[in-house]
Amino acid sequence: MRVTPELPEVEVVRRGLDDHVRCRTIASAVVRHPRAARRHVGGPEDLAARMVGATITETARRGKYLWLILDETDALLMHLGMSGQMLITSPEFPVAAHERARFTFADGGYDLRFEDQRTFGHLMYDEGGAELPSPIAHIARDPFDPEFDQASAVALIKSKRTGIKRLLLDQAVVSGIGNIYADEALWAAKVHGETAASSLSRSRISALIDAARDVMAAALAQGGTSFDSLYVDVAGSSGYFARSLNAYGLAGQPCTRCGTPIVREKFMNRSSHFCPVCQQKRY
Repeated sequence: MRVTPELPEVEVVRRGLDDHVRCRTIASAVVRHPRAARRHVGGPEDLAARMVGATITETARRGKYLWLILDETDALLMHLGMSGQMLITSPEFPVAAHERARFTFADGGYDLRFEDQRTFGHLMYDEGGAELPSPIAHIARDPFDPEFDQASAVALIKSKRTGIKRLLLDQAVVSGIGNIYADEALWAAKVHGETAASSLSRSRISALIDAARDVMAAALAQGGTSFDSLYVDVAGSSGYFARSLNAYGLAGQPCTRCGTPIVREKFMNRSSHFCPVCQQKRY
């Protein structure tokens, strides 16, 4: 089962980068595959040239995007796609088959490599984008953001007749929640994903956002969710939250609350997993 990294997985990577590259100056940069810089207007050579000499002063994240803050002013925006990996490795580590970019540092320490087997991830330099890169300005704050306005998010969700799961996945409404944690939050809150948002009370919607925050915090504490070898932290280690899932990926297995087999249904070119007894659909 191959899935896109969601907020906990991206935050694990951000924390690892913060530990290993913050306050270091980039000595050289190379982008080995054009798709890795496909959203950077100047192309791969321009992106690499802009990185040389920059000092990584901080790391940041919004939703599923993360970025390196360069000289407190600019940003290198990163999206992992379905298989992107940001890895810290020895300068002697040979170029790997799926290495798309590499950055070395003036202190001669470990390099930063971007690997991406499926090439859905990308890097993008954004001049002046330190606070919030312009390409993701439309993305809402996530439930971990200190400035996340839960009351406003609840009001927006309540105003929609759309199924609640679609709104949880809408990054312009609440960011960071993907298919895994939407299913887990809905299970925890005993809400069916196709229930019309407008039919839920504000307190029920707020409780659902709380459930999403709680399950993502639990996943973060275990290094995220790894279903295959493609999601790893900067040291190449997998996350272990898959062992704690209650709904996602567990079709046919008994619900841990009531024992009813978990159901899997097609949903937006993906799948939804839920308990048909605990999560009855409301219209």
